[in-house]
Amino acid sequence: MLTSLQNSLVKQIRKLHSTKERQKQQLFLLEGTHLLEEACAVNYPIVTVCCTPEWQTAHPSLWEEACRQCDRVEIVSEEVLKAIATTVNPDGVVATAQRDDRQTQVPFTGLVLALETVQDPGNLGTMIRTAAAAGASGLWISGDSVDLDNPKVLRASAGQWFRLATAVSDDLRATVQQSQEAGMQVVATLPTANLTYWEVDWQKPSLILLGNEGAGLSADLAAMADKQVKIPLSPGVESLNVAIAAALMLYEAQRQQQLKVTPDS
Repeated sequence: MLTSLQNSLVKQIRKLHSTKERQKQQLFLLEGTHLLEEACAVNYPIVTVCCTPEWQTAHPSLWEEACRQCDRVEIVSEEVLKAIATTVNPDGVVATAQRDDRQTQVPFTGLVLALETVQDPGNLGTMIRTAAAAGASGLWISGDSVDLDNPKVLRASAGQWFRLATAVSDDLRATVQQSQEAGMQVVATLPTANLTYWEVDWQKPSLILLGNEGAGLSADLAAMADKQVKIPLSPGVESLNVAIAAALMLYEAQRQQQLKVTPDS
C-alpha cells in the first residue's frame, strides 16, 4: 500500500491538478467511481488506478475491470487519496487517463454546439452533459476556453464526456465557415435579435454559437451567423447562464425533430 506523500507516483499524479502538467504529461485525472465506470464502459485508455482498500472491497467488479484496462493499479491510504484528488471528499478512487486525438471527430451534421471563451468548468461540463442527453452530434470549444479535461469539467459532465464528440478549435471562425460549407445553418444567440429561439427550423443541421459568460459572443462571430436569436427575458433580467441557454435550444431542437413540425421562420 502506498502511504507516503513523497512517493514518485503520488507526486506525478498531484501535478495533474494543473493545466500545464496535464499538457506536459499528456494525462488527466478521473476522480470517483462514476467516471471510472464510464471510462471502462467505452474502453477509454486508463493509465493508473489508485484506490483505498475500502473502495476495492466495495467495488470488486469495477476493480477487476479497471485492472484489465489500465497499466498500473495501486492500493493507497486515505491520506494519499486525498492528496491526489482535487475534490474535498473523494469517494475512494482516482485514476489517470491518456489524452488522445478522439477530440477531432466532431461531425458537421446534426446539432452541434460551438462555444467561444467559456471559462467556467461547471458550465462546460453541464453543456457536454446536456448536449449528450439531447442527442447532439458534438461540441466545439475555442482554444482560449477552459480545458476540456479539467477535472471539474469531467465531473460536471456526469460521465457524458466520454460519449459526446468534442474538439478544441484553434480558429472558431474557420470552424464556423467549415460548418456552413458543409450545409449547416449557424445560429447565434444575441439579446438584440428579432427572432426568438423557437422560431428557427431546428430540423436543419445546425451549429449553435454561444459566447463567454460575461462578455457574450464576439461581434465577428455573431456576424457570421445565418440566424440570430434571442431568449425572451423578463424586465430587469440581463441574461441567462450560458449552460441554461444551451439547454433551451438543444431541447427545442429535439422537440421539433420528434414532432416533425417546422415553424415559420
